[in-house]
Amino acid sequence: MSEQQKISIRFFDDREVRALWDEQNAKWWFSVLDIVAVLTDQNDYKKTRNYWKYLKAKLKKENSEVVSATTQLKLLAPDGKNRLSDMLDYNGIIALGKQFPSKKANQFIEWFTYSDESIDGKSKTKAYALFESSFINSIELGTTNGLQQIHAYLFGGLYDFAGQIRQKNISKGGFQFAISKFLVSTLKQVEAMPENTFDEIVEKYVEMNIAHPFMEGNGRTTRIWLDLILKKHLKNCIDWSKIGKAEYMNAMVKSSANSSSLNKLLKNALTNQIDNREMFMKGIDYSYYYEEN
Repeated sequence: MSEQQKISIRFFDDREVRALWDEQNAKWWFSVLDIVAVLTDQNDYKKTRNYWKYLKAKLKKENSEVVSATTQLKLLAPDGKNRLSDMLDYNGIIALGKQFPSKKANQFIEWFTYSDESIDGKSKTKAYALFESSFINSIELGTTNGLQQIHAYLFGGLYDFAGQIRQKNISKGGFQFAISKFLVSTLKQVEAMPENTFDEIVEKYVEMNIAHPFMEGNGRTTRIWLDLILKKHLKNCIDWSKIGKAEYMNAMVKSSANSSSLNKLLKNALTNQIDNREMFMKGIDYSYYYEEN
C-alpha cells in the first residue's frame, strides 16, 4: 500500500463504511469494524471491537476463510490516531455477510454487490477520477457551460441526456424548478451573477439549484461546480463530511426563500485543503450520499 491512500466512504442505513484503495493489487479493502457496527446497529466503538473479536475467534474455530482473508491496514480511530484495523476485500466482505448472525446481513450483501454496478456507482467512479484528470483544469468555472461539462463527464454513457439542458419541466417534493420554456434565459441570468465573495458564491449556487438545468444529477454536479468556484476565488472548498444529510437537505429546501441557513452551514464547513485528494474523495462520497433515498 502506498503512503498516500485513497479512501472511499459508502453509506448503508446512514452509517459509514470506509474503504482503502490498494494500488498494487488494484482493489478496495473495507473496514470490518465499520461493517460490524452497521450489522449490529452499534454506535459504541469498544463494543463493536469486542464483538468482532468474539466473532473472529468463533469463525477461526470453524476454519472460516473470512479470518484468513483478513488483513490489517491503518484507519482513523475514534481517538484521532491512525491505527491498524482489520480489513477485507470485496469477496471477503461477501463471505463475512453470509456468515454474519444478523437479519440485516442479506440486505447488506444486496446493497454491497449492487452499489458499484448502479448508475450512481459508475458515475461516482468517474467523479473519483476527476481529481487526477487533466479535464478538471479545462472546466469553465462559474458558467452554465462549465456545469454542462461536469455533468457530461459524470453521466456520459449512463444517461443519453448527459450534459444537455432539459426541455421538460421537473419538480421535487412539490417544488417546481425553473420552467423549461425560460430555462436558457434563466441560466444566463444565473451565469451573470457575481462570485467575488462567499455570500455571492452561495447565492449563485442557490439560484443554479433552483434552475435545476438537467433531468437528473443536478445536485452531484452543482456541488462540484460550487467547490471549483470557491477554490478559484477564495482558495477554499467545502468539507462535506461536516454537513449531515438531513441538515443539508433541509437548508437546501429553505434556500429558495431564505439562504441564510445554507450560508451558515457551508461557511462552517469551509476548508483550505483544496488540493487534498482525500478531501476531494470524501466530498464525492458525501455528495452522492445526499442523493440516496
